[in-house]
Amino acid sequence: MREIVFNAGIPDFKIRRAGVGDCADILRLIKCLATYEELNEEVSATKETLADSLFVKKEAEALLGEVNGEIVAYAIFFRNFSTFLGKACLYLEDLFVVKEHRGKGCGKAMFRAVAETAAAEGCERLDWCCLDWNKKSIDFYESMGAKLMKGWLVFRLEGDGLKKFAENAG
Repeated sequence: MREIVFNAGIPDFKIRRAGVGDCADILRLIKCLATYEELNEEVSATKETLADSLFVKKEAEALLGEVNGEIVAYAIFFRNFSTFLGKACLYLEDLFVVKEHRGKGCGKAMFRAVAETAAAEGCERLDWCCLDWNKKSIDFYESMGAKLMKGWLVFRLEGDGLKKFAENAG
């Protein structure tokens, strides 16, 4: 039996830190999230890139939610920094629960586990993004006391555009 890191408070649902042997399941859930968000073409991650990023370079961490040993949820997060606070924060990149286990408290338990991690590490804030059409998630986050950051827009420079800009920045 794998170590249980967080007490989910839900019968048969356990939350633990991911290990390198979990990369296939993490990738499976990432692809499930991409399908839900209609972004399948955006996924280029592989088991190997996940293993390297999560467990070799330690660029992010993952928590897994299991029901009777089956991985049904994941959360991936990493440290960032607030210059205004002058302190470390956590950024939640993804939190996903498979459809069959939604509405049972699994998502809230996963979110609480990430919040516990942030608090235990002295982080001052937990940030994340949500697609503007995802009313269920927005309602879920607001029910936990999260506030929508009005006036902020998310920007991205990626792939060839990032490389081109970096090469021609001088």
